[in-house]
Amino acid sequence: MFFRNKITYWYENNRRDLPWRRTADPYNIWISEVILQQTRINQGINYYYRFIELFPTVEKLAKADEELVLKVWQGLGYYSRARNLRQGAIDVVNNYNGKIPTSYKELLKIKGIGEYTAAAIASIAFNEPVAAIDGNVFRVLSRFLGISEAINSTRGKIVFRQKANELMDIHQPGTYNQAVMEFGALACTPKKPDCDNCPLASHCFALKNKLVEQLPVKLPKNSKRTRFFSYFIIIDNESILLNKRTQNDIWKNMFDFPCIETNIEASPEKLTETSEWLQIFGAKKVEINKISKNITHLLTHQKIVIQFIHVSAKPSEMAVNKQFSIYNKSEAQKLPCPKPIVIYIEKENLF
Repeated sequence: MFFRNKITYWYENNRRDLPWRRTADPYNIWISEVILQQTRINQGINYYYRFIELFPTVEKLAKADEELVLKVWQGLGYYSRARNLRQGAIDVVNNYNGKIPTSYKELLKIKGIGEYTAAAIASIAFNEPVAAIDGNVFRVLSRFLGISEAINSTRGKIVFRQKANELMDIHQPGTYNQAVMEFGALACTPKKPDCDNCPLASHCFALKNKLVEQLPVKLPKNSKRTRFFSYFIIIDNESILLNKRTQNDIWKNMFDFPCIETNIEASPEKLTETSEWLQIFGAKKVEINKISKNITHLLTHQKIVIQFIHVSAKPSEMAVNKQFSIYNKSEAQKLPCPKPIVIYIEKENLF
């Protein structure tokens, strides 16, 4: 009771005015929750407005071309979120007559909706008392209750879910869930939390026992896999050669340049000895005009080291592999591309 009352009162007086908090529409809440996964609010809010403007209903999203959805998502990263969101909309239209399910259990059946998103939609839009647990909630509960189980362990997830549901406000679950998340985002932050002004301070286990910096506990991550991408810029005044990534890999169904991937950093001379070089260039001799400095792009479980190599060939001479396509520059501007590709295109003013 103490926790619920204090956290809700704090929220009513300190919450941010955000567009998805002005509605109980489950579609808008769904969109916002997916966008804000792995994304800061100040970045995600513009994407939210743009996404809702272009796809105002679940039916519009279900009918949208995947390339357009990915293009709108471009720059947010974690592109599987966008693909799953569109597929989830298709599931809703095909299996639920376009009506988003009203229960936590049914929401879990929708493509791309996991436990957290299902709980957020169910509690905020449909007033179902189920706890929504994100990183902010893990941190608040760990510190307040003194939970030392690792938040990324199987046992830890069970313990936190049990405790979160025990604390749930069954009368206003949506407000309560948002209150705990907001408190973690603004007050009980990962570093330098505002303990001096914390409404929970008198009952906080971590503060009493000087464990604020030690909680929550998280198991160490496995080391990132490093991959080396050598991209070839094959362009002329009117057109450019691009590759659509169709494999079950990063950036699926997005567009980049013809690429040779290696396990270690490779010089252009080494690249000419690979089978991938033949797939791109065939027997044609090409000159290298320019090589960029290495660019490192970090993903959750991978580190991508990229070099861009400008060559003398024309796109019309190089389309020897069916996975590559020639696009005029105005067409290319409309295609969804991974962030490092977009940055390089803009830096070099390629089109």
